[in-house]
Amino acid sequence: MKPDFSKYTDGLVPAIIQDFRTGKVLMLGFMNEAAFVQTEETGKVTFYSRSRQRLWTKGEESGNFLQVKQVLLDCDQDTLLIKADPAGPTCHTGADTCWSEKNHSDDFLLYLQDIIDLRRKSTDGKSYVKSLFDKGINKIAQKVGEEATELIIEAKDNDDELFLNEGADLLFHFIVLLRAKNFTLQDVIYVLQQRHSSAS
Repeated sequence: MKPDFSKYTDGLVPAIIQDFRTGKVLMLGFMNEAAFVQTEETGKVTFYSRSRQRLWTKGEESGNFLQVKQVLLDCDQDTLLIKADPAGPTCHTGADTCWSEKNHSDDFLLYLQDIIDLRRKSTDGKSYVKSLFDKGINKIAQKVGEEATELIIEAKDNDDELFLNEGADLLFHFIVLLRAKNFTLQDVIYVLQQRHSSAS
């Protein structure tokens, strides 16, 4: 895959940077052939800075690098879509994106997973999530078992509100267990997708 840098008189092609997890567009930059090659070789998004007239790796000053996960070329071979893992805020203003959007998924479960990760790293002694992680995998797994049992009990009754609340409790604690095992909801979704593909 190679962009057609000759389509533009300045030899620069637009490069749209998207968070590979959340799908949020983080920024737009420009690459010449040298920037593209360096991006491929280092795995860190590198642009050609028109104001500085040189190659510029995003994060070289702030430390907020953009780690490349996937590079896509559009149908005309003259625009790049780069899916990346940001090490911090992308915009020079300190905002998550150059459009001042919060960089979290519009999918609430994935957003919740991010919140669980933040609570896990918290120093707040009152955080329930942190206390679960501090107690270790056995306690977390036990909690998932307890919530599953409670959901089964409520499934046999006719209280829809209690049933849904127990379902929410089970799902929440399952995500905690996934993170304790260093897996994500995306990993589980991938397994389901593979099963669906093989069954089709």
